[in-house]
Amino acid sequence: MQTYNFYSVIIGTELMNGRRGDKHFGFINKALRDRGLKHFANFMIVDDVILMERVFEIIKNDPRSIMFCFGGIGSTPDDYTREIAAKVFTNGQTQINPQALQLILDSFKEGAYPHRVKMANLPMGVALLENVVNKVPGFSIENRFFFGPGFPSMSWPMFSKVLETKFEAKEPNFSCTFHVETSENDLIDIMEALPEKIELSSLPRIENDKKSVEIYLAAQKKETLMTWCHFFQDEMKKLNIAFQRTDPI
Repeated sequence: MQTYNFYSVIIGTELMNGRRGDKHFGFINKALRDRGLKHFANFMIVDDVILMERVFEIIKNDPRSIMFCFGGIGSTPDDYTREIAAKVFTNGQTQINPQALQLILDSFKEGAYPHRVKMANLPMGVALLENVVNKVPGFSIENRFFFGPGFPSMSWPMFSKVLETKFEAKEPNFSCTFHVETSENDLIDIMEALPEKIELSSLPRIENDKKSVEIYLAAQKKETLMTWCHFFQDEMKKLNIAFQRTDPI
């Protein structure tokens, strides 16, 4: 099964200046995790053409990247996503997509002109994504880069359908977690001994001036995880470090 790196890009100056709170990250992160897929990175950025271009270039240059982009495909002057998507992911040109135009005309009738019809001006060669609210479509490029509105009611069903129909769910990794009564520094040598195939997360805590660490280990194969969880456990015992296994295999 092919392994992908899933990216999300959330665009909106109103999010960065505090006028509105973000909901997209929680949605896409959970949607991916529920299907055993890896959320590799998230970008939350203002409506800035140079910044958008740089972020899109980073994602394009990852050969395993899949992107879900929220926002910036409307018809106001600060909606740059269609233009920058064309520049980075296609040949730099946009054109009126006849199918998108017809959907907009069917939805808004005479209200489609003069501004709403601009939302049909899309990068060349895109596939359309269904908008269950007002029929104004999102779009995808190369079945890898998916663009939806900033409205959760529109983009969430759109991207949920993409995940359900285009990306096979994977079995979640096996994992174990230790709550360790020491500082991270005391565990570094043990952590450095773990192989790359073991996913490691170290989360330090300080409560009532007492230091502790939550260590999370995960692997695709149960046998592999058991070997290295037992290793971690044995090494802590050698150092007389108190710990508790909070979610055994």
